[in-house]
Amino acid sequence: MDPVTVGALSVGFIVVMVVMGVPIAVSLALVSMGGLWLIADNVMVPISMLGSAAFHGVFDYTYSVVPMFVLMGFLANLSGAAEDAYDFAATLLKGRRGGLATATVGANAIFAAVTGISVASAAMFSKVSLPPMLRHGYKKSFCLGTIAGSSILGMLIPPSVLLILYGIVARQSIGALFSAGVVPGILLALVYAVGIWVMVRLSPGLVSQPNAEALPGASPGGLSGSLWLKIIPVGALILLVLGGIYCGVFTPTEAGGVGAFGALVLALAKRRLNRKDLWQVMLSTGYVTVGILFILVTANMYARMITLSRLPAALCDWLAVLPLPPLAIIAILMVVLIALGAILDSTSIILITLPIMLPVVTALGFDPIWFGVVAIIAIETGLITPPFGLVVYTMKATVGDDVTVEEIFRGSAPFFIMMLLVLALVIIFPSLVLWLPGLKG
Repeated sequence: MDPVTVGALSVGFIVVMVVMGVPIAVSLALVSMGGLWLIADNVMVPISMLGSAAFHGVFDYTYSVVPMFVLMGFLANLSGAAEDAYDFAATLLKGRRGGLATATVGANAIFAAVTGISVASAAMFSKVSLPPMLRHGYKKSFCLGTIAGSSILGMLIPPSVLLILYGIVARQSIGALFSAGVVPGILLALVYAVGIWVMVRLSPGLVSQPNAEALPGASPGGLSGSLWLKIIPVGALILLVLGGIYCGVFTPTEAGGVGAFGALVLALAKRRLNRKDLWQVMLSTGYVTVGILFILVTANMYARMITLSRLPAALCDWLAVLPLPPLAIIAILMVVLIALGAILDSTSIILITLPIMLPVVTALGFDPIWFGVVAIIAIETGLITPPFGLVVYTMKATVGDDVTVEEIFRGSAPFFIMMLLVLALVIIFPSLVLWLPGLKG
């Protein structure tokens, strides 16, 4: 069989297997071995390559960044960082119509800087911000949409697990990707805040009354001293990790260790950590890390198979003769990623499409750092779109029977549109992504 045909069929087989519920790592491994067998016409080739991929796929100091940032996220979550961030933002915006919704966006942005996982943000803020918003007269679908939309910030504002995964698979600087995600992440948060302001004015029924009740930590003079004491440690942890990376004090891998230690100190200082909790955190970190590293091993093998199939080269040659400008081709790739985002999880999309799309993008002359951020924004829209929006189902599982999946999807629709707006802006103005990495050289 022609190698290019094998490569094209392998993509379809992986998508079908993942949709059927086969784990992405197993799907990648099976399809890669089968594809290599067909290309080489020798069963020993995929077997030997599997051993090589398993050894060299994660045999690098850089990969220790994964368990460190995962551990940091679990410890920060245990320390109550989400509650502290929400209390601070809600009090700061007290009395403004739609203030609690805007506070949810701001708190998610803060929480994203210490976790990097959208699903964790969605689960946490479903508990933290949904009850007070409902109590203050907010329409339920509006509350749910705000939480779902703003939780996406966890995969864009560094440290982001998806940015780390992209950097490892694409062999790009994780530090540069972290820098590249800052401005788009802040831009998305600002667009959400403006969008909420517009929505509550065009449709006053979304908020039946301004949030005038006393909020946690509020005082007649504004922010109380106790509230400042709650937010300063969280801000210090963010500054320690991201400031250390951007100022060149330590590498992203070292920053993961420093951040995990800082989150440990924070949890201990707030007396939120005991032996049982520590053991559970370590177990959870181990489960997540092993899962990610196993995926990276099989992704390494899949990338080798795709390269040997010559599918990326054939795709580049085909696109080169199309009468389309480069940005139109990028737009087509974004449509593909958004469509896949509606049926597959983010990790699967990156691992399936990156070996094919990245050679095309670089051949067109685009920066792979820029493409990484753009691709993640496109992929993340799938977290709040039917039928398989992972954030939506996480919220449903967290809240229970008090909400329906349809309510969450309906409330998320305006935030999906705002994400598309930000995606268009970062495509049209690449400097939004590349400006901060450029300052670092």
